[in-house]
Formats: sequence, structure tokens, C-alpha cells
Amino acid sequence: MNPILIIDDEVKLRALLARIIELEGFEVVQASDLRTGFKKLEQQAFDVVLCDVKLPDGSGVDFVQKVKERFPLVELILMTAYGNIPDGVQAIKNGAYDYITKGEDNNKIIPLMYRALEKAKLNQRLEKLERQLDQKYSFEKAVGKSAAIRQAMELAKRVAATQTTVLLTGETGTGKEVFAQSIHQESSRKKQAFVAINCAAFSKDLLESELFGHKAGSFTNAIKDQKGLFEEAHLGTIFLDEIGELPLDLQAKLLRVLETGSFLKIGDSKPTAVDIRIIAATNRDLSKEIEQGSFREDLFYRLSVFPIELPALRHRKTDIPDLVDHFLQVLAPLSGKPAVKPSKEALEALKSHVWPGNIRELKNALERALIMSNGSVLELVDLPAEFQKNALHSTAGLQTFELAQAERKHIQLVLKHTNGNKTKTAELLGIALTTLYRKIEEYRLG
Repeated sequence: MNPILIIDDEVKLRALLARIIELEGFEVVQASDLRTGFKKLEQQAFDVVLCDVKLPDGSGVDFVQKVKERFPLVELILMTAYGNIPDGVQAIKNGAYDYITKGEDNNKIIPLMYRALEKAKLNQRLEKLERQLDQKYSFEKAVGKSAAIRQAMELAKRVAATQTTVLLTGETGTGKEVFAQSIHQESSRKKQAFVAINCAAFSKDLLESELFGHKAGSFTNAIKDQKGLFEEAHLGTIFLDEIGELPLDLQAKLLRVLETGSFLKIGDSKPTAVDIRIIAATNRDLSKEIEQGSFREDLFYRLSVFPIELPALRHRKTDIPDLVDHFLQVLAPLSGKPAVKPSKEALEALKSHVWPGNIRELKNALERALIMSNGSVLELVDLPAEFQKNALHSTAGLQTFELAQAERKHIQLVLKHTNGNKTKTAELLGIALTTLYRKIEEYRLG
């Protein structure tokens, strides 16, 4: 635990306070003036600082602001012999946790210090979570080096710093929500809410209430006012997935949000104003939807100010090895497995697959394969059946077929079937147990 810093020029009072805090089990560092106190803050980490208001080299009230600018996670409690309201108000404005009067509030110091410490620890946890979120959705952490995905990431990086509406297009499973999250995390709205909704997941009436909210009594069971997701996303970002599924009358309400920054809740006559960024996504061809009359042309132009098309996995197959390594690193610990690498045969089967479900399908296939795998190598037999069939078909046309490789795969398959029971495996294969052990060693199946 980080020590507590006390800054006070009254030696006896400082020593007494330090002793009281040390009896609580804390390490205490002391300083007699602001200059020394700030130097201590630069030299080591503190969670809480107890500081006198009037010191030889300045005011503790001003010191709070200086400390908060440099060390925003530190909590400061100011102590004064002669409290006055203006100083107290300014201290809190500058970022002090509290402002107390010596003598009168001595019995409050220890409980107050514990509360300040709790807040400092909470701030540290929040900062850690924010850093993890930044790393998770950083464009620098994006997997893939193909020209197609790099071009999409470059466009996303450029638009992230703006307030522009973005339309993400591409097939299902290409990572549109991940891109939307990354754009939000790289924007000035990153500390505000990111709200996502799939427009195809709700009926029309329920979707309208979810998006825009309702007033009490506006329909059956509407017993109280309810905020919609647009209101929840105020000052942040709302991600509208499957925007092509949005009913026409709700498209009109969305258009109003884009044009005026306001909307009407169900049952309300007064507009609700919001400041939000909209990122929409679709796997449909909205131009065709416009021709068929199922999507508004004016809304399309409002949404597609900055379109980004995410490439299908079959168009970026050079990224598959990197994606496989990434997902195995993420999924293996969740499956209780050690570090796992794909065999050459398994990787070739993954690279030759068409991937109609794109990255989502790849992740699901690897998750299943990890459950089936034994050891540190993901084998072809661990993959779903269609991958093994495809691999067999791809070798059927070869003029030479390695018998040893076929034998290895067959022994491996039977071992898996018997859960590693070598006696049972030898019986099923019709060979002696000693022969099986020799082949296991020869093919490195142990």
C-alpha cells in the first residue's frame, strides 16, 4: 500500500498526526513545506496527502490545484487552524477531497483519511479499466496486415477524431461493432457512454421505446417515464447495428435526430435534445433497399457521410494466421488450456475455408477446436468435420499421397475417440500395444 504524505510546518503537530496514522498500520512520509512535499510526490507514489493551508512557501489551497494537474489520482485533505468558508470552497473547486479545521475536527481525520483512500483506490481501478479498454479497442492492436483491412483501419482512424456520422458496411461477422467501439475509444467522447443496439432484435413498437423512451401512461404497462438509448448515450456514441432493418416510421425519427439533435419520446409533446455521435452498420445494400422503397434516401445520405466497408475474411486470407494466433491466445486460457499453436495441416484447412460467417465463424470454430484438442498443438482432427472433409478433398487430386501421414491422422483420431486409452486404441486398430507405443513415439503423438 502506498504511504500517506503529511505536509505541515508545525513539527509537534505533524509528528503527533504521523504517529496516529502509523498506529493504523500506514507508512507515513513527512514534509515541512510545499516545495519539499511536491518533491516527495515526484519521488514516490502516494494515495492521500494531508496538507496544512498556510505554509511558509505558499497556500495549500493553491497547492491542491498544482498537485491535481500533475497527479490527478492523489486525494488531498486540507487542514487549517483558522477555517474560513471562501478558502474551503476554493479548495474543493481546486480538487481537494475535504477541508477541515484543526482541533475542532481532529476526531474526523482518521475516518476521513480512510474515505479519501477508498476514493483514491477507486480512481486507480477506473484508470486501469480505461487503459485496458483503450488497449482492447486501439487500432494499433488490430489484427491483420492485409491491404484491405489496413485501408479500413486508416479510414476509421481519420474519422475517429471528428464528430462525423459513420456508416460501416460489410458482411455479417466482419467486425463492425469492434470498429465502432474503436472509433469511439479514439474520439473525444471516449469517457462518455458507448451504447449499442441491434435494430433487427426488436419488434417495431419495442424498438421505438428502446431507442427514444416513453412517458408514463403512453401505452399499456407504461407505468413510469423511461429513458431511451439515445438519451442514455447523451454526450457519447450510439451504435445502430443492422440499420437496414429499421422500420420506415422510425427512420423518420432517426432523421430528425440527425438534423435537429432532438426527438420525441412516445407520448411526449416536448422534444428531448441530445448531443450524440451516430455510428450505423449494415450488411445490406442500402441502395437496393432505397429502390425497393424500404429505406429512406434522405436518411441514407445523412448516415453515409463517411462510409467504411469492412472486407470479408475470404478477401484477406493472408490475415488468417495472425487471427488464428490471436484467438488461440485469447481463448486458450478461457478453455483451461496451455498455449496452443495450430499444426500445419490445421492452419492450411483454416486458410482454404470460404468463411461465409467471416471472423465470427473463425472464432467459433477455434473455440470448439480448443475443447476437442489435447496438448499444445491444435490438430486437423480437432476442427469441425467440414474442415476435415475439405482437407481430404483438397488432397484427393494429388498424384502422391503420404501413407505415413494418413496413418498418423488415423491413430490420432482413434486416440481421441478412446480419450487416450492406449489399450482400447490398439484393440480398435487391430495392432499390438507395443506397436501402438512405437508409432506414438514415431509420430510424436504423446
